[in-house]
Amino acid sequence: MNKSELIDELSREAGLSYGVAEFVVNEVFMAMADTLTGGDGVEIRGFGSFVVREYRPYTGRNPRSGEKIPVGPKKLPFFKVGKELRERVMNNKGNKGGG
Repeated sequence: MNKSELIDELSREAGLSYGVAEFVVNEVFMAMADTLTGGDGVEIRGFGSFVVREYRPYTGRNPRSGEKIPVGPKKLPFFKVGKELRERVMNNKGNKGGG
């Protein structure tokens, strides 16, 4: 599912116009991005959590030349799946209708 499909689904399920559903989805994503940018995490119970992981600098390798290159420190978003979602996916109960 991509973003426009998510907007379509929200519009249909909640009885919202496409424009209102698009606004809601964009605001939720923007709030999550702003929170992560600020260094805090986002937890959605039953789904999972998003955190920012910090990585130390290291020596990498150019895949074409094999030359060693320094890679600076990084901060990257990371998703950790929640227990309910993990079990639901493992048991293949993600389909509508419970099946």
